[in-house]
Amino acid sequence: MVTWLEEFAPIAILLMVVAIVISRLPKVEGVDHSPAFVKRRVMNWLPLGLTYAFLYMGRYNLNVSKFQFEEMQGPNGGSMMGNDDFGIIFMVGTWVYGVSFLLNGPLTDRYGGKAAILVGAGGAALVNFLMAGASWILIEDGPGHEFVANNFLWLMCVLYGANMYFQSFGAVAIVKCNAPWFHVRERGVFGAIFGILISLGIYFAYDWGDLILTHLGATWVFLIPALLLSLFFILDVGMVKNSPGEAGHKDFDTADASSGDDGPRLGVLEVFKRMLSNPIILTIAVIEFCSGFLRQAIMQWYRTFAKQTDIVLGLKADFVYKNWGMLLCCAGILGGVVAGVISDHVFKSRRGPVAVLLYGVMAGGAVLLTFIYDSPPLFTIAGFPVYGQAWLVILMSMAVIGVHGMLSGTASMDFGGKRNVGVAVGIIDGFVYLGTGAMSLTYSIILPKETFDATGKLTGPVLEPSNWIGWPVAMIPMTVLGLLFATRVWNATPKGKKAASGH
Repeated sequence: MVTWLEEFAPIAILLMVVAIVISRLPKVEGVDHSPAFVKRRVMNWLPLGLTYAFLYMGRYNLNVSKFQFEEMQGPNGGSMMGNDDFGIIFMVGTWVYGVSFLLNGPLTDRYGGKAAILVGAGGAALVNFLMAGASWILIEDGPGHEFVANNFLWLMCVLYGANMYFQSFGAVAIVKCNAPWFHVRERGVFGAIFGILISLGIYFAYDWGDLILTHLGATWVFLIPALLLSLFFILDVGMVKNSPGEAGHKDFDTADASSGDDGPRLGVLEVFKRMLSNPIILTIAVIEFCSGFLRQAIMQWYRTFAKQTDIVLGLKADFVYKNWGMLLCCAGILGGVVAGVISDHVFKSRRGPVAVLLYGVMAGGAVLLTFIYDSPPLFTIAGFPVYGQAWLVILMSMAVIGVHGMLSGTASMDFGGKRNVGVAVGIIDGFVYLGTGAMSLTYSIILPKETFDATGKLTGPVLEPSNWIGWPVAMIPMTVLGLLFATRVWNATPKGKKAASGH
């Protein structure tokens, strides 16, 4: 318990500082909410946002469980979940997530964000219970052990694919629910909140997940998120509302792409046609494809690289490795807050300039990483080594989470409009996970494979850092592509129906 509190303390302090900074920001011109409205808005997005964070915990727990499964020898002599197996499982899940927007975006626009978050949280909880059961059977030699052991890869593909289908409701739901509550001029700050929620979810997944794995085992890595999602399902039923009007407050014009559009609801195909013919939406989708590749290239593979090459590089002794989730969380909070505040208060609620700046950081970082990814420590502090590549990937994570919160969480609201934001965020977030799927497939092919010696000990090319050069090199084209497309939306701002028609 003391260890957990020590780890969480820096995040709590950082959140307090962020809250003070945001509360001290000057009011956005033309937007004036009553204290009662602001308080009710917090009570709306907070349980919704924490549900989203725990969805992340129930998504990336697969990464944490891999550390136990990769050390278990499978029926064919290889690892029960090697690098190639993990790449395949994660690819299946992310591609299911990526194409689910075809169904879930329109469903969310039709039935509302509250219904979507309940389906997402309930379904993900159920599938995590099933993955916990499969893990228990495998680890504890339970009933059906032989079947689970012989078909573990395909069983996890099916279960993780189902999990990611329900997970795909999360981002659509949180953006759909919050679009009517935030004016376009204050959505940069919401983008910061979105980034904070993502970051907390990453912290829950990695650091809480590591503690759970260490003390309870892989089964509980799936079981605890399932229990937390079940709890927040109940809280969301009573607290979350789709709009201010449903909560007893007055609805208002948010000045996004739906502004002035009071006509009948368009059919699903017509909405898709409009979104897919919108050059800004498509450009943002391409940028976010790159973000999906880059974000997960760092999050999914840095610690695996560090663990498997530890005998040569010693990266497991580094502060970054031991506090991976906490540092990713802090980086994501800073990235989201900096991006959101700059967007609203420097660039007048334009999202493109922030994306350009942060993609510049990622491009420079990816190039530098190819030269230092296998470097020895820069120096030691109090006997602890400090590695340049470890802190570089944290900086890159700050940049990519900032972009993701700004575009998926904010620009999707702006250019989709509150009426059709479900389809817009579905398209954009779908491209994020198509990019993640491309990353998983790429690394399942180019990264070294695990092999075992006669005693069951990990051996072979996976232990040699030089065999991992493909990891940083594969990021470079994506950073360049994302940067080029980000420059194309530098001046993009949403225009409502009245503005577009000249009224």
